[in-house]
Amino acid sequence: MEKHIKAPISKEVSRKLRAGDYVYITGTIYTARDAAHKRMDDALKNGENLPVDMVGQTIYYMGPSPAREGRPIAGPTTASRMDRYAPKLLDLGLTAMIGKGKRSKEVLDAVKRNGSVYFAAVGGAGALLSKCIKTSEVVAYDDLGTEAIRKLYVEDMPLVVIIDSEGNNLYEEGRAEYLKDHAE
Repeated sequence: MEKHIKAPISKEVSRKLRAGDYVYITGTIYTARDAAHKRMDDALKNGENLPVDMVGQTIYYMGPSPAREGRPIAGPTTASRMDRYAPKLLDLGLTAMIGKGKRSKEVLDAVKRNGSVYFAAVGGAGALLSKCIKTSEVVAYDDLGTEAIRKLYVEDMPLVVIIDSEGNNLYEEGRAEYLKDHAE
């Protein structure tokens, strides 16, 4: 099913999304990769505030690419590299994550526990996804360069719900369905 939603994404909206839904997001989301996640984790361990309040937010695991002048490159990166940090951010109110690839059981459990959602963006489609980004500004950790936290305003960013708030996992369900259909 195709749905158009606004970001920040409320828990009410995230709980209505189902694995396999096609979603177009418009609104404010944030980028954060490995180095930014590690720095946020260190901040939390030191009792410091995060540079972005996680409540209701979406983090896009966007691959670092030198962009042409005035053009952000928006290819998704492998989400599992953030798995050690994601449960804590989900528990702090993060509503959604965007990336590519499978997630750990700990992330799946945190998604269910918090009524959150994991979206996949199509890998290799950075040029297409870049067209959805209307503004981009560094909001934290500028010294990390391409891994700084950026605030993006996106319009109709195309995504697929992979893990929904009930723990349904499109990667697992799709694999099981394929194996069932191709059993001898």
